[in-house]
Amino acid sequence: MAFGAFDLIHPGHLRFLREARRRGDRLVAVVARDESVRRLKGRAPTFNEGERMEIVGALRWVDKVVLGDRAGEWTVIRRIKPDILCVGYDQDPQHPALRHQLAALKKKPRIVHLPKFRVQRHKSSLIKKRIKRSL
Repeated sequence: MAFGAFDLIHPGHLRFLREARRRGDRLVAVVARDESVRRLKGRAPTFNEGERMEIVGALRWVDKVVLGDRAGEWTVIRRIKPDILCVGYDQDPQHPALRHQLAALKKKPRIVHLPKFRVQRHKSSLIKKRIKRSL
């Protein structure tokens, strides 16, 4: 299982999802709700949650795509019961709400913190700045 906003899919997202898929025999990608993106990033996503789910679901490394929970809930982990949780370099595997959900599970998933991939080039906020400058 891997979590993300996945707004404006770029090579960093592709690398993240490909690496997450390599960790198991299936990959469930959890796409953040619009309200969560607004809260976490301080802005609305470029594509709405339905569009982002469609885009992520079309990627060959993703076996299933689901919509994330409302902010701070993380109940999708209890529903899906993944063996492995892959988190990105900018995600906190020690987040209190995540730890709370994991504590409620009988079988705890292994958490894999995936490394950065060219963040100076492949980071959504930097890509958006480059796009704005080019307009």
